[in-house]
Amino acid sequence: MNQPLVSRTTLARPGWGSAIASHRVLRNTYALLSMTLLFSAGVAAASVALRLPAPGLLLTLAGYFGLLFLVHKVQNSGWALPAVFALTGFMGYTLGPVLAARLALPGGAQTIALALAATGATFLALSAWVLATRRDFSFMGGFLFAGMVIAILAGLGAMFFQLPALALAVSAMVALLSAGLILFETSRIVNGGETNYVMATVGLFVSLFNLFTSLLALFGFGGSND
Repeated sequence: MNQPLVSRTTLARPGWGSAIASHRVLRNTYALLSMTLLFSAGVAAASVALRLPAPGLLLTLAGYFGLLFLVHKVQNSGWALPAVFALTGFMGYTLGPVLAARLALPGGAQTIALALAATGATFLALSAWVLATRRDFSFMGGFLFAGMVIAILAGLGAMFFQLPALALAVSAMVALLSAGLILFETSRIVNGGETNYVMATVGLFVSLFNLFTSLLALFGFGGSND
């Protein structure tokens, strides 16, 4: 089972398109996010093609938190971008074996495509809403962090005690929390709470990664019952 990973400019009124154009941090964030998503997808595809083994839970957590710590340490230096690509590339590598296992099942490709489409549609809809309304969702920060901690602990319990029903509930919980984190991160950028586009990119990337893997688990579970 995939574990979820824990991580003031006035905008023009006429819609979210002009908001992106007039907001430097937001513009840089979306540009870097696009590049890291493509890079991570390429690494995941290579992992599937080469049939690379899964890194295991301990190596996954050590690699993720170690690289995340590195990004935090170098966020204001010239090493920030290489660190971000190292983190997102590593996450793509961990995703490869999951995709390979899904592709080996009947209807696996359709399940992956559906999860990917749902992730993209959710991100676009939530981002457009925040950019159009400029609502502040910073109040959700503590709740979302606590929810992710609970989800990780519940996910570990579902893995060690082999509880499929709990694993399914955790996937649904992580999907909802990830959607909330997209709102939270985007509103922080729009309202000036986050001024470093490197950290903004990492926050959104991790939310999208968790959302995709959670939806993949949910759709895969539904498909297995057909």
